[in-house]
Amino acid sequence: MAEVKDLKKKVASTANGRNGAKKQERLEVLKTYKLYIDGKFPRTESGRYYKLPVENGKKVANVCLGSRKDFRNAVVAARKAFESWSGRSAFNRGQIVYRIAEMLETRKSQFIEELVLQGLTVTQAKVEVVQSIDRIIYYAGWADKYQQIFSSVNPVSSPHFNFSSPEPVGVVSIMAPSESGLLGFISNVIPAIVGGNTVVVVSSEKWPLSAITFAEVLNSSDVPAGVVNIITGKEEELYSHIAKHLDVNALIYSGGNSDTLKAIQELAIGNVKRIINRVGYNWKDSKNQNPYLINDTQEVKTTWHPIEQIGGASAKY
Repeated sequence: MAEVKDLKKKVASTANGRNGAKKQERLEVLKTYKLYIDGKFPRTESGRYYKLPVENGKKVANVCLGSRKDFRNAVVAARKAFESWSGRSAFNRGQIVYRIAEMLETRKSQFIEELVLQGLTVTQAKVEVVQSIDRIIYYAGWADKYQQIFSSVNPVSSPHFNFSSPEPVGVVSIMAPSESGLLGFISNVIPAIVGGNTVVVVSSEKWPLSAITFAEVLNSSDVPAGVVNIITGKEEELYSHIAKHLDVNALIYSGGNSDTLKAIQELAIGNVKRIINRVGYNWKDSKNQNPYLINDTQEVKTTWHPIEQIGGASAKY
Protein backbone atom coordinates (compact mmCIF):
# COMPACT_ATOMS: atom_id res chain seq x y z
CA MET A 1 0.00 0.00 0.00
CA ALA A 2 2.86 2.35 0.88
CA GLU A 3 4.50 1.58 -2.48
CA VAL A 4 1.32 2.57 -4.32
CA LYS A 5 1.15 5.92 -2.48
CA ASP A 6 4.81 6.59 -3.30
CA LEU A 7 4.14 5.84 -6.97
CA LYS A 8 1.20 8.31 -7.07
CA LYS A 9 3.38 11.01 -5.53
CA LYS A 10 6.06 10.46 -8.18
CA VAL A 11 3.51 10.66 -11.01
CA ALA A 12 2.06 13.88 -9.57
CA SER A 13 5.52 15.34 -9.13
CA THR A 14 6.44 14.50 -12.73
CA ALA A 15 3.22 16.08 -14.04
CA ASN A 16 3.83 19.25 -12.05
CA GLY A 17 7.35 19.46 -13.41
CA ARG A 18 6.11 19.02 -16.97
CA ASN A 19 3.24 21.55 -16.73
CA GLY A 20 4.90 24.03 -14.43
CA ALA A 21 4.55 24.30 -10.69
CA LYS A 22 1.93 27.03 -11.03
CA LYS A 23 -1.33 26.19 -12.80
CA GLN A 24 -2.03 28.61 -15.67
CA GLU A 25 -5.31 30.54 -15.71
CA ARG A 26 -7.69 29.53 -18.52
CA LEU A 27 -8.13 32.06 -21.33
CA GLU A 28 -11.79 32.99 -21.72
CA VAL A 29 -13.29 32.63 -25.21
CA LEU A 30 -15.02 35.91 -26.01
CA LYS A 31 -18.09 35.92 -28.26
CA THR A 32 -17.59 37.70 -31.56
CA TYR A 33 -20.59 39.88 -32.41
CA LYS A 34 -20.91 39.84 -36.20
CA LEU A 35 -22.74 42.04 -38.68
CA TYR A 36 -26.31 41.42 -39.84
CA ILE A 37 -26.78 41.78 -43.60
CA ASP A 38 -29.54 40.30 -45.77
CA GLY A 39 -30.75 38.01 -42.99
CA LYS A 40 -27.25 36.54 -42.42
CA PHE A 41 -24.49 37.09 -39.87
CA PRO A 42 -21.26 37.64 -41.83
CA ARG A 43 -17.95 38.77 -40.42
CA THR A 44 -16.70 42.09 -41.75
CA GLU A 45 -14.88 41.77 -45.07
CA SER A 46 -12.02 43.84 -43.60
CA GLY A 47 -11.27 41.20 -40.96
CA ARG A 48 -10.99 43.92 -38.29
CA TYR A 49 -12.57 43.93 -34.86
CA TYR A 50 -12.26 45.66 -31.50
CA LYS A 51 -12.49 44.30 -27.97
CA LEU A 52 -15.37 45.86 -26.08
CA PRO A 53 -14.35 46.87 -22.53
CA VAL A 54 -16.59 47.62 -19.59
CA GLU A 55 -15.99 50.04 -16.72
CA ASN A 56 -13.52 47.81 -14.83
CA GLY A 57 -11.43 47.39 -17.98
CA LYS A 58 -12.40 43.75 -18.51
CA LYS A 59 -12.97 42.80 -22.16
CA VAL A 60 -16.40 41.22 -22.65
CA ALA A 61 -16.75 40.70 -26.41
CA ASN A 62 -15.17 41.00 -29.83
CA VAL A 63 -17.09 43.38 -32.10
CA CYS A 64 -16.62 43.61 -35.89
CA LEU A 65 -15.37 46.90 -37.33
CA GLY A 66 -17.62 47.30 -40.35
CA SER A 67 -16.14 48.79 -43.52
CA ARG A 68 -17.28 50.80 -46.52
CA LYS A 69 -17.76 47.57 -48.49
CA ASP A 70 -19.89 46.08 -45.70
CA PHE A 71 -22.10 49.16 -45.89
CA ARG A 72 -22.41 48.87 -49.68
CA ASN A 73 -23.43 45.22 -49.35
CA ALA A 74 -26.06 46.18 -46.77
CA VAL A 75 -27.51 48.87 -49.07
CA VAL A 76 -27.77 46.34 -51.91
CA ALA A 77 -29.68 43.98 -49.60
CA ALA A 78 -31.95 46.78 -48.39
CA ARG A 79 -32.74 47.94 -51.92
CA LYS A 80 -33.53 44.38 -53.00
CA ALA A 81 -35.96 43.96 -50.09
CA PHE A 82 -37.65 47.35 -50.48
CA GLU A 83 -40.19 46.57 -53.21
CA SER A 84 -41.57 43.51 -51.44
CA TRP A 85 -41.63 45.12 -47.96
CA SER A 86 -43.21 48.40 -49.07
CA GLY A 87 -45.72 46.45 -51.16
CA ARG A 88 -47.11 44.57 -48.16
CA SER A 89 -50.31 45.78 -46.60
CA ALA A 90 -49.86 48.17 -43.68
CA PHE A 91 -51.80 45.76 -41.48
CA ASN A 92 -49.38 42.93 -42.32
CA ARG A 93 -46.36 45.10 -41.51
CA GLY A 94 -47.99 45.86 -38.16
CA GLN A 95 -48.41 42.14 -37.49
CA ILE A 96 -44.74 41.47 -38.25
CA VAL A 97 -43.55 44.33 -36.04
CA TYR A 98 -45.77 43.07 -33.23
CA ARG A 99 -44.10 39.67 -33.65
CA ILE A 100 -40.74 41.36 -33.00
CA ALA A 101 -42.08 42.53 -29.63
CA GLU A 102 -43.26 38.99 -28.83
CA MET A 103 -39.81 37.57 -29.55
CA LEU A 104 -38.06 40.29 -27.55
CA GLU A 105 -40.37 39.56 -24.61
CA THR A 106 -39.17 35.94 -24.54
CA ARG A 107 -35.52 37.07 -24.39
CA LYS A 108 -35.77 39.86 -21.82
CA SER A 109 -33.29 38.24 -19.45
CA GLN A 110 -30.56 38.11 -22.10
CA PHE A 111 -30.94 41.80 -22.96
CA ILE A 112 -30.99 42.78 -19.29
CA GLU A 113 -27.81 40.79 -18.72
CA GLU A 114 -26.03 42.47 -21.63
CA LEU A 115 -27.05 45.97 -20.57
CA VAL A 116 -25.82 45.27 -17.04
CA LEU A 117 -22.59 43.94 -18.51
CA GLN A 118 -22.11 47.27 -20.31
CA GLY A 119 -22.63 49.37 -17.18
CA LEU A 120 -26.33 49.80 -16.37
CA THR A 121 -27.77 48.76 -13.03
CA VAL A 122 -30.20 45.85 -13.00
CA THR A 123 -33.11 48.23 -12.38
CA GLN A 124 -32.07 50.53 -15.24
CA ALA A 125 -31.65 47.57 -17.58
CA LYS A 126 -35.08 46.15 -16.75
CA VAL A 127 -36.75 49.52 -17.35
CA GLU A 128 -34.99 49.96 -20.70
CA VAL A 129 -35.91 46.48 -21.97
CA VAL A 130 -39.57 46.78 -20.93
CA GLN A 131 -39.81 50.26 -22.44
CA SER A 132 -38.27 48.93 -25.67
CA ILE A 133 -40.88 46.17 -25.92
CA ASP A 134 -43.71 48.64 -25.28
CA ARG A 135 -42.33 51.02 -27.91
CA ILE A 136 -42.34 48.32 -30.58
CA ILE A 137 -45.96 47.52 -29.77
CA TYR A 138 -46.82 51.23 -29.91
CA TYR A 139 -45.51 51.57 -33.46
CA ALA A 140 -47.02 48.25 -34.54
CA GLY A 141 -50.40 49.78 -33.69
CA TRP A 142 -49.68 52.82 -35.87
CA ALA A 143 -48.78 50.75 -38.95
CA ASP A 144 -52.22 51.04 -40.56
CA LYS A 145 -53.31 54.33 -38.99
CA TYR A 146 -50.67 57.01 -39.64
CA GLN A 147 -51.81 57.24 -43.29
CA GLN A 148 -55.16 58.68 -42.19
CA ILE A 149 -53.42 61.28 -40.00
CA PHE A 150 -50.97 62.50 -42.64
CA SER A 151 -53.13 62.15 -45.78
CA SER A 152 -55.45 64.86 -47.05
CA VAL A 153 -58.06 65.75 -49.66
CA ASN A 154 -56.99 69.05 -51.18
CA PRO A 155 -59.34 71.75 -52.52
CA VAL A 156 -58.61 72.62 -56.17
CA SER A 157 -60.30 74.99 -58.62
CA SER A 158 -60.31 72.56 -61.56
CA PRO A 159 -62.77 69.63 -61.93
CA HIS A 160 -60.59 67.09 -60.10
CA PHE A 161 -60.35 65.19 -56.88
CA ASN A 162 -56.91 65.88 -55.41
CA PHE A 163 -55.44 63.52 -52.79
CA SER A 164 -52.11 63.61 -50.92
CA SER A 165 -50.86 60.47 -49.18
CA PRO A 166 -47.57 59.34 -47.59
CA GLU A 167 -45.27 56.75 -49.16
CA PRO A 168 -41.91 55.39 -47.93
CA VAL A 169 -38.80 57.17 -49.21
CA GLY A 170 -36.90 53.91 -49.83
CA VAL A 171 -33.59 52.89 -48.23
CA VAL A 172 -32.94 54.71 -44.97
CA SER A 173 -29.56 54.73 -43.24
CA ILE A 174 -29.58 55.25 -39.48
CA MET A 175 -26.65 56.25 -37.29
CA ALA A 176 -27.92 55.05 -33.92
CA PRO A 177 -27.65 57.01 -30.66
CA SER A 178 -24.23 56.62 -29.08
CA GLU A 179 -25.54 56.50 -25.50
CA SER A 180 -28.61 54.28 -25.86
CA GLY A 181 -27.81 50.78 -27.03
CA LEU A 182 -31.30 49.28 -27.11
CA LEU A 183 -34.11 51.81 -26.58
CA GLY A 184 -32.56 54.49 -28.80
CA PHE A 185 -31.76 51.89 -31.46
CA ILE A 186 -35.34 50.58 -31.51
CA SER A 187 -36.86 54.08 -31.38
CA ASN A 188 -35.15 54.91 -34.69
CA VAL A 189 -35.40 51.59 -36.54
CA ILE A 190 -39.01 50.58 -35.87
CA PRO A 191 -40.76 53.79 -37.10
CA ALA A 192 -38.78 53.60 -40.35
CA ILE A 193 -39.73 49.99 -41.15
CA VAL A 194 -43.34 50.45 -40.00
CA GLY A 195 -43.60 53.06 -42.76
CA GLY A 196 -42.45 50.57 -45.40
CA ASN A 197 -38.78 51.58 -45.64
CA THR A 198 -35.82 49.24 -45.44
CA VAL A 199 -32.88 50.29 -43.25
CA VAL A 200 -29.14 50.03 -42.80
CA VAL A 201 -28.16 50.86 -39.22
CA VAL A 202 -24.75 51.74 -37.82
CA SER A 203 -25.04 50.75 -34.17
CA SER A 204 -23.52 52.59 -31.21
CA GLU A 205 -19.78 51.98 -30.97
CA LYS A 206 -20.00 52.16 -27.17
CA TRP A 207 -23.16 50.01 -26.77
CA PRO A 208 -23.15 47.55 -29.71
CA LEU A 209 -24.14 44.31 -27.98
CA SER A 210 -27.89 44.95 -27.82
CA ALA A 211 -28.02 45.84 -31.53
CA ILE A 212 -26.58 42.55 -32.74
CA THR A 213 -28.54 40.53 -30.20
CA PHE A 214 -31.63 42.36 -31.48
CA ALA A 215 -30.63 41.13 -34.95
CA GLU A 216 -31.00 37.59 -33.60
CA VAL A 217 -34.55 38.54 -32.53
CA LEU A 218 -35.28 39.85 -36.03
CA ASN A 219 -33.84 36.72 -37.58
CA SER A 220 -36.11 34.47 -35.52
CA SER A 221 -39.22 36.55 -36.19
CA ASP A 222 -41.09 37.13 -39.46
CA VAL A 223 -39.04 40.10 -40.70
CA PRO A 224 -37.89 39.35 -44.28
CA ALA A 225 -34.17 39.32 -45.04
CA GLY A 226 -32.79 42.70 -46.01
CA VAL A 227 -35.45 44.81 -44.29
CA VAL A 228 -33.12 45.58 -41.37
CA ASN A 229 -29.33 45.43 -41.82
CA ILE A 230 -26.96 46.22 -38.95
CA ILE A 231 -23.32 47.33 -39.12
CA THR A 232 -21.06 47.67 -36.08
CA GLY A 233 -18.05 49.94 -36.29
CA LYS A 234 -16.74 53.46 -35.94
CA GLU A 235 -18.96 56.40 -36.83
CA GLU A 236 -15.98 58.48 -37.96
CA GLU A 237 -14.98 55.86 -40.54
CA LEU A 238 -18.43 55.38 -42.05
CA TYR A 239 -20.39 58.63 -42.00
CA SER A 240 -18.84 60.14 -45.15
CA HIS A 241 -19.56 57.02 -47.21
CA ILE A 242 -23.16 56.95 -45.98
CA ALA A 243 -23.75 60.63 -46.70
CA LYS A 244 -22.37 60.32 -50.26
CA HIS A 245 -23.97 57.00 -51.20
CA LEU A 246 -26.33 57.58 -54.14
CA ASP A 247 -28.71 54.72 -53.36
CA VAL A 248 -29.51 55.84 -49.80
CA ASN A 249 -32.63 58.01 -49.85
CA ALA A 250 -32.55 59.36 -46.29
CA LEU A 251 -30.15 59.43 -43.36
CA ILE A 252 -31.21 59.66 -39.72
CA TYR A 253 -28.43 60.96 -37.50
CA SER A 254 -28.95 60.27 -33.80
CA GLY A 255 -25.32 60.38 -32.73
CA GLY A 256 -23.92 62.88 -30.30
CA ASN A 257 -21.46 64.85 -32.42
CA SER A 258 -22.77 68.11 -33.92
CA ASP A 259 -19.62 68.47 -36.06
CA THR A 260 -20.32 65.08 -37.64
CA LEU A 261 -23.90 66.12 -38.33
CA LYS A 262 -22.70 69.30 -40.06
CA ALA A 263 -20.25 67.32 -42.19
CA ILE A 264 -23.00 64.88 -43.17
CA GLN A 265 -25.32 67.71 -44.18
CA GLU A 266 -22.61 69.23 -46.39
CA LEU A 267 -21.69 65.90 -48.02
CA ALA A 268 -25.34 65.09 -48.74
CA ILE A 269 -25.83 68.26 -50.79
CA GLY A 270 -24.42 66.54 -53.87
CA ASN A 271 -27.12 63.86 -53.94
CA VAL A 272 -29.98 65.79 -52.28
CA LYS A 273 -30.31 63.14 -49.59
CA ARG A 274 -32.82 63.84 -46.83
CA ILE A 275 -31.03 64.34 -43.49
CA ILE A 276 -33.10 63.87 -40.34
CA ASN A 277 -31.53 65.42 -37.26
CA ARG A 278 -32.25 63.59 -33.98
CA VAL A 279 -29.23 64.73 -32.01
CA GLY A 280 -29.88 65.09 -28.28
CA TYR A 281 -33.19 63.21 -28.15
CA ASN A 282 -34.01 61.68 -24.76
CA TRP A 283 -35.45 58.35 -25.89
CA LYS A 284 -36.83 57.57 -22.43
CA ASP A 285 -39.13 60.58 -22.72
CA SER A 286 -42.61 59.62 -23.97
CA LYS A 287 -42.80 62.77 -26.12
CA ASN A 288 -40.19 61.15 -28.39
CA GLN A 289 -42.64 58.31 -29.07
CA ASN A 290 -45.04 59.59 -31.71
CA PRO A 291 -46.20 58.99 -35.32
CA TYR A 292 -44.21 61.98 -36.56
CA LEU A 293 -41.12 59.76 -36.38
CA ILE A 294 -42.83 57.53 -38.96
CA ASN A 295 -43.67 60.55 -41.12
CA ASP A 296 -40.02 61.67 -41.08
CA THR A 297 -39.19 58.91 -43.58
CA GLN A 298 -42.24 59.37 -45.80
CA GLU A 299 -42.70 61.43 -48.94
CA VAL A 300 -45.98 62.83 -50.15
CA LYS A 301 -47.59 61.54 -53.34
CA THR A 302 -50.34 63.70 -54.84
CA THR A 303 -52.96 62.12 -57.11
CA TRP A 304 -55.29 64.02 -59.42
CA HIS A 305 -58.52 62.29 -60.44
CA PRO A 306 -60.65 64.01 -63.11
CA ILE A 307 -64.36 64.60 -62.58
CA GLU A 308 -66.30 64.29 -65.83
CA GLN A 309 -68.39 67.32 -66.77
CA ILE A 310 -71.94 66.40 -67.87
CA GLY A 311 -74.32 69.18 -68.89
CA GLY A 312 -72.43 71.81 -66.99
CA ALA A 313 -72.46 69.83 -63.73
CA SER A 314 -69.82 67.59 -62.24
CA ALA A 315 -70.52 63.88 -62.35
CA LYS A 316 -69.43 62.44 -59.02
CA TYR A 317 -68.63 58.78 -58.56
